[in-house]
Formats: sequence, structure tokens, C-alpha cells
Amino acid sequence: MGYVTAVSVPQPRDRSTASATANGGRRSLAAALLLGAVGATVVLLTSGQIWAEGTAAVGGGSVPLEAKGSAVTGVPTALAVVGLAALVAIFAVRRTGRFLVSALLALSGAGAALAAFLGASDSTALDAKAAKTTGNTAATVDALTHTAWPFVTVAGGVLILLAGLLALRYGGRWPAMSGRYERDGSPRTRTAPVVDPDRPEDLWKALDRGEDPSQ
Repeated sequence: MGYVTAVSVPQPRDRSTASATANGGRRSLAAALLLGAVGATVVLLTSGQIWAEGTAAVGGGSVPLEAKGSAVTGVPTALAVVGLAALVAIFAVRRTGRFLVSALLALSGAGAALAAFLGASDSTALDAKAAKTTGNTAATVDALTHTAWPFVTVAGGVLILLAGLLALRYGGRWPAMSGRYERDGSPRTRTAPVVDPDRPEDLWKALDRGEDPSQ
């Protein structure tokens, strides 16, 4: 009497797991794009605001002075631009290149936040204005105060940093630019299928494509 052996049947792939992974990748991508774009915008806009105020003694009175963020430090603005470029470049590279660009994005945010934090207590820009206003190179600013804008810039840098951290963690799941185009930007040429005149189905397919099968 023969015996029937059980044959293991391959189980279909768990679609729910694949779907969850895809959804997680899309959510992390959307979050990184939003955080990076908002953070860079905040840094660029707040760098044009007044960061510090004070006065300079001239004769028997005083002259009000103020310094914008870009005069205090230009580092946050420069790094915000670098961060935006890195955010776009992430989709043009793969594997190691994507990791490096993601790291650059994170470092740009960290550097912008740190520079803005240090600039929140910097008086160099106003001291230079005081010296220029009074004509005395040794003059310094009096009644120095700082606004909240440097700390808003810090928050923008932190957002860029978070975008970079998301890219480092989930960037491998994100899509890349289509490979339809060559490195020089020109579209790849497609080779026309060979038409066999002895096969009627090939002739009909060629006609459907708008080709002349007789040539």
C-alpha cells in the first residue's frame, strides 16, 4: 500500500506586512519633506529679523542700534540652503550616496541650530555698529537686549535635523528618481521589436504601433 507524502505549499507573501512597510515609508517621506522644507523656510525668514538691540553713547545722548540675524551670523542661512539642496538630492542617489546626503541634511540642521543659539548672546555685530556710529573703535554697545528670533531660528534648525534623522532611519525605503533618463539627461533609445513577416501576429502588432512591417 502506497503512502501519500505531504508536499509543503509555498505560502503567499504577507501582504499586510508589505503594505505596512510601504505606508511607513510614505509617512516618513512626507514627514521628512515637511520638516525639512518648513525648517529651512523658518531659518531663512528669521535670519532677516532683528536679533539684537542696544544703544551707543554719542555726545550727551544715545543712538539706538539694532542688528539682524544675517549681520550676527550668516551660518544658519548658508546651512539652510545646504539642507534644502540635500533634501532634494536624497532622491537622486541610492544606498551609500543616500546615507551620506541624509547625514549632510542632519548636520546642516544641527549646525544651523547651534550657530543660531550662539548668536542669541553675541554682541559683536552691535559693537561694530557702535564703533562705526561713534567713530571710536573702542566703543561698545550699551543696554544690549536680544529678541526671541534667534531661538525661533534654533527651532528651524532642529526641524531640519529631524528631517535628516528620518532620512537616515527610513531613507532606504524611499523611492529614487526614475532611471528612464541617462546621466546626460537624454532619454534612452528604445529598440524596436523584430517583426517576423511569417508571423501574422507580429505584423498586426507592428501595425498597432504605427510601424510599416514591409520595411
